Amino acid sequence: MNADQLCGLLAEPSRLRVYSAVVLGAGSPEQVAERTGLGAGVVAKALQRLGKSELIVAEGNGLRADEGAFKDAVRTSRPEREPLSADPDRDNVLRAFIRDGKLTHFPTVPAKFQIVLEYLADSFEPNRQYAEREVNEILHRWHADYATLRRQLVDYRYLNRADSIYTRAN
Repeated sequence: MNADQLCGLLAEPSRLRVYSAVVLGAGSPEQVAERTGLGAGVVAKALQRLGKSELIVAEGNGLRADEGAFKDAVRTSRPEREPLSADPDRDNVLRAFIRDGKLTHFPTVPAKFQIVLEYLADSFEPNRQYAEREVNEILHRWHADYATLRRQLVDYRYLNRADSIYTRAN
């Protein structure tokens, strides 16, 4: 069951209440009705629907809720993550600092910072000249402190600067 199906199943208030009662220990339809204040017919219908989806299972000693269904639904609904680098070690570093196309914070470990800068340098085309304003715009898409990024890209020699014109180093 995916997350949409799970949410749809529990979007009905009576089913949500029935499921909650079972999670909290109600072991029979009578106990569910007592704890939820719902009528026996409503409880029976909700249990039937929740049972079809195997969210609630009737066992010999009573009712049991499948609480693992939530983790399973999230795992199956999670989109496949596109790696930022083919190298798994570099990808782990990049993933730690880049989320949704933004640099979340600057690495304090120089080797990690260098990996991030190298990745950001790919935002610039080789053999193309960029005015400082263009460099700022590109880097601002990554992080608000574009000036530090620009300075570090030059210091680490990923960008060359001459007379406020920048080119990507090869």
